[in-house]
Amino acid sequence: MSAAIPPGDWLGYIAATLTTVAFIPQAWRTLRTHDTRALSLGMYLTFTVGVAFWLGYGLTLGAWPIIVSNAITLLLAGTILLLKWRHG
Repeated sequence: MSAAIPPGDWLGYIAATLTTVAFIPQAWRTLRTHDTRALSLGMYLTFTVGVAFWLGYGLTLGAWPIIVSNAITLLLAGTILLLKWRHG
């Protein structure tokens, strides 16, 4: 028997998917062009730290939508942040 996903969790999975997928075009463009001039270092630094805390929160709760989405988003945002530091 498979366990059903509680109804409220579907909201978490949908939100996690949408907010994570939203970063893919920016990460792809930044990786391709290395152009980070229009990106705010302060915003990406603050955002990346915030995502790391969300990941920690998800781990504390054992909430998989929060864990998976924030692990992926941390990777994407961290990549953009590193390129911003490297290429200005």
